[in-house]
Amino acid sequence: MSTKTKNIVEHLFRNEYGKLVAILTRIFGASHIQLAEDIVQDTLISAMDEWSKNGVPNNPEGWLMQVAKRKVLNELKRNKMKREHHAILKDHTPDEIGTVFLEDEIRDSQLRMIFTCCHPDLNTESQISLILKTLCGFCVKEVAHALLATESTINKRLYRAKTTIRESNLAFEIPKGKELEKRLETVLLTMYLLFNEGYNSSSGNDIIRKDLCLEAVRLTKLLSTHFSDNKKISALLALMCFHIARFDSRIDNQGGIVLFEDQDRNLWNKEMIGIGMGYLRSSLDDSSLSSYHLEASIAAEHCMAESFEKTNWNNLKKLYILLQRFKSNALIHLNLAIIESKLKGYEVSLEMLKKLESENELKNYHLLPATQGIFNMKTGNYKKAIGYLEKALKLKPSAAEKEFIENKIQECRESLLS
Repeated sequence: MSTKTKNIVEHLFRNEYGKLVAILTRIFGASHIQLAEDIVQDTLISAMDEWSKNGVPNNPEGWLMQVAKRKVLNELKRNKMKREHHAILKDHTPDEIGTVFLEDEIRDSQLRMIFTCCHPDLNTESQISLILKTLCGFCVKEVAHALLATESTINKRLYRAKTTIRESNLAFEIPKGKELEKRLETVLLTMYLLFNEGYNSSSGNDIIRKDLCLEAVRLTKLLSTHFSDNKKISALLALMCFHIARFDSRIDNQGGIVLFEDQDRNLWNKEMIGIGMGYLRSSLDDSSLSSYHLEASIAAEHCMAESFEKTNWNNLKKLYILLQRFKSNALIHLNLAIIESKLKGYEVSLEMLKKLESENELKNYHLLPATQGIFNMKTGNYKKAIGYLEKALKLKPSAAEKEFIENKIQECRESLLS
């Protein structure tokens, strides 16, 4: 299979995985979520085998749907499944099974899947892990990166979550009233994490996984059509648009990482920034303020600055301090320390970063020592910079980040010799 074909297949598998799991879960019931995943994985294996021999078909999405339908029918015909799902067999004849694969049904099944995963019988961490794994097609490593957890921890959460769903036979439905509002918070957080994984990919060679970012936008817009009055959804869409606008400036001609301060702002998508501003304006009223509003405002501040040097760092500091009230975590402290480098200098910032080394959340987070390394480079302390950068390498950054850090280490060594 050629590299181009492989990339197409990976993109399709990522985009179609969640759709297929959602509609199969609707057929079999939430208690059989593992069965739905097994059938989808079997379908994808069949596709990989067939397409490696005969090439990708003209309508690959349709091919996956047809094969999945056939596997569903085969499973439903088995004696054990007949006993467990007699009602399904009664309501869905072979000719009618296809109706649950129509586009409207796909969208509805995905929404139901999202809210089923957010059932209050599961803790928040398990809810998010389950959505990222089953609906967004994340591997365990990607889930762990998104939640700043170990792969072992994520595997345990997924096992417990699926066991709870199976034993409790949770309803595959979208709740109403206060229960809906409560679950929607977790749903939005999951979309936020899905987008972040795409924007700063933790696996593979890509710096940006555009397919993940666009899938997060698609699912968030899907939510907005059902919950049009929810201002947090508009704020999250604004944040996504501002980040998407900077896609092309984050990667150089060789596919390497470009630091924010070195990005060519002429490459920023002005139309997308405008769309983001529209979402941000529509999200604002006297009663609504959330972490998404504040993060979108931070991104807007960057997008509207004429240059990196002319960025209003005082405004950004105020926004981050306010953001702490909504979700105080070590990553916000890290960003505040970085902002201080622009307001009070690198030495002050390095002192703040040093204090963050004891934060449990950042213990295995490579961007802390990487930032310390780069800031030490800027102050001319190349030997110390190498120590921090080598520490960052040991914390398993993505392939692109690893290459970037290695290049910085080489720069430090050359500076020490000159």
